[in-house]
Amino acid sequence: MKNIVYIFVFSIFLSLTSCSDNKSPNYQFMPNMYESVGYEAYSEGELFLNGQSSRLPAQGSVPRGHSPYDYEDTNEDRDRAKAELKNPLPVTEENLAAGKELYAYFCAVCHGDKGDGKGILAQREKFLGIPSYADPGRVINEGGIYHVQMYGLNAMGAFTPQTTPEERWQITMHVLNLKAELEGTPKLVPVSEAEAATAQEEVTASENEQIEE
Repeated sequence: MKNIVYIFVFSIFLSLTSCSDNKSPNYQFMPNMYESVGYEAYSEGELFLNGQSSRLPAQGSVPRGHSPYDYEDTNEDRDRAKAELKNPLPVTEENLAAGKELYAYFCAVCHGDKGDGKGILAQREKFLGIPSYADPGRVINEGGIYHVQMYGLNAMGAFTPQTTPEERWQITMHVLNLKAELEGTPKLVPVSEAEAATAQEEVTASENEQIEE
């Protein structure tokens, strides 16, 4: 009788271990931790009438922190940006330092540390014909610099996926300083902290007015 019990227990143990899988757990005591019951965004579901698991944003809605850009990727709008766009950031030591650092990371490899078009890729002839910021006949101002960062130009791609609007304006400041240095003209002069604070308040008020409109 004792042998029969041993055989029965051994048979159960053997049947359990023979079906085991060392690569994955055999039992899920809390299955919700392994298999999510949540819906994937915009996947098929029964929550809403459109058959999706979530709804699209309301038409005309603007993501938080997003600043609409009212210029298209055309020659006409590039000229309009040059004429109309102004840097909303105050010229401070902090913004100038940030612009210099960002320029070294994103731009100097082609345009050169001095803005003379002699970056490392130009020296290795990976890209040819990169102009200097001081080349005669070039109209380079803050609006144009920002617009080109938004959409790119010729062989230069857009930098909107890699930079924020604030960072693009900071880079713009540094480019203007490089241009001034090449031309021997006055560079941007940092304002005082009080002037910077006043300028920032004006920018914030202007942005709030645009949102309300």
